[in-house]
Amino acid sequence: MTEPSASEPNATEPNATEPAGGVTDPVLARYVPAMLRALDEARAAGEAGEIPVGAVVLDASREVIGTGRNDREASADPTGHAEIVAMREAAASLGTWRLSGCTLVVTLEPCTMCAGASVQARVDRIVYGAVDAKAGAIGSLWDVVRDRRLNHRPEVIAELMAEECAAPLIEFFARRRVG
Repeated sequence: MTEPSASEPNATEPNATEPAGGVTDPVLARYVPAMLRALDEARAAGEAGEIPVGAVVLDASREVIGTGRNDREASADPTGHAEIVAMREAAASLGTWRLSGCTLVVTLEPCTMCAGASVQARVDRIVYGAVDAKAGAIGSLWDVVRDRRLNHRPEVIAELMAEECAAPLIEFFARRRVG
């Protein structure tokens, strides 16, 4: 896992006595509420028959400005990935395509399309849960966001709540194999 920068703004410790989402590192714990929201989106996608992936975009003050879930089947849109949906909503909320200062939180490691879109959108940080060994583009198969040839490289926080994020995917694909 890539360690977040110690100089990152708004570094505050959670007030709760129990670690948020089982995460004890205060820098990582600040993204747990967003990951829980992304997990809600993922579950809703799964209930709708979509691959259960969810995403949220946070602004610089860590307020949610965009949410998304996979909707390729319902929208008949090949770009209907949770990250793209969330970034579109965030851009509309901000009134600009530049998501500078924003954090993309997603339950599954982004694919090449979503990793590339996050670079193009100038997202400051990507926080993801489960690793995608078959299509991941932030370290698993490719490392699009850290390619030094690109003019923007977001910070990466990998595998936050990885087991919790993998569970809906494992369950979804297990049901498909049985059915």
